[in-house]
Amino acid sequence: MGEQSPDGGRKTAKQNKTEPVKKAASAKKAASKASASKASASKASGSKSSASKSSASKKAAKGAAVKKAPAAKKVAVAPKKATARLKGTAPAKAVVHPPGDESPTALVRRARRINRELAEVFPYAHPELDFENPFQLVVATVLSAQTTDLRVNQTTPSLFAKYPTPEDLAAANPEEVEEILRPCGFFRAKTKSVIGLSKALVEDFGGEVPGRLEDLVKLPGVGRKTAFVVLGNAFGRPGITVDTHFQRLVRRWRWTGESDPDKIEAAVGALFPKSDWTDLSHHVIWHGRRICHARKPACGACPIAPLCPAYGEGETDPEKAKKLLKYEKGGFPGQRLKPPQAYLDAGGTPAPPLGAG
Repeated sequence: MGEQSPDGGRKTAKQNKTEPVKKAASAKKAASKASASKASASKASGSKSSASKSSASKKAAKGAAVKKAPAAKKVAVAPKKATARLKGTAPAKAVVHPPGDESPTALVRRARRINRELAEVFPYAHPELDFENPFQLVVATVLSAQTTDLRVNQTTPSLFAKYPTPEDLAAANPEEVEEILRPCGFFRAKTKSVIGLSKALVEDFGGEVPGRLEDLVKLPGVGRKTAFVVLGNAFGRPGITVDTHFQRLVRRWRWTGESDPDKIEAAVGALFPKSDWTDLSHHVIWHGRRICHARKPACGACPIAPLCPAYGEGETDPEKAKKLLKYEKGGFPGQRLKPPQAYLDAGGTPAPPLGAG
């Protein structure tokens, strides 16, 4: 007897026969969909896991690359004015670019600006050898070779007290002069030079120091550097004094690449009017002795840091740089026992005599 259909009718035999087949097909189709869904989820999960692993791998590789890469060199940044840094104010950042492609006009402008800045810092700059007349200056300058001006200043009072004129020194006993000059080093050679130049002054120039370059360089022990010191400071005639400090700084500032003193003199002289030469020499030499030292420049205390292509070669920290300052800038006396009044008025201290302290 056939089953009763939901509508109250009876199912035929054919319907009874086909219904199980349809149910089986439907179940199989549902199972297939479930399997496909599971596979898709599994695939997505695998893909996500793979992506995660790939990302982690890339990060690890990137980390390794960063770790192996050398640290980038820190670019030295000069303050707008190093003197401002010493007062504790924040410096204005201004990277100093090496003037390798600097035009001649730009070089002249930069060089003259450096000189103006140094003139503000050292308005009382002067020759650091004690002297009262041209004779004392030429002798003191000859004695200053291979030693400090301070040592010369501590030695010459005894020398000039005993031999005040060229005639006195020309007739001196060499052994007695050697004993006085012993603290200056190379005392035998220097004794020969100062006695020789004294004799030349007496015999050729009537006991007077000549005021011309061509005459000065004929004196024993007197070269162009010594001659320009005498001309500029005893006669008021402009000259460039190319000593070791001057040579070091003008190359450090890239005013010239020359190493020969005569060529340095010519190259630097071309950057400035002749009337500036003597004071320029004082400014550069004073800066070299007090701040821009050969081994440890005090870059963090340098008033011309923004203009210097060598900024960063020395100590850039302001407080550490202050400890490197020498002479009156660091609270120490200068080189002269009898300095000019302007130096004393600016807070400079006279040097102690030989044997004091």
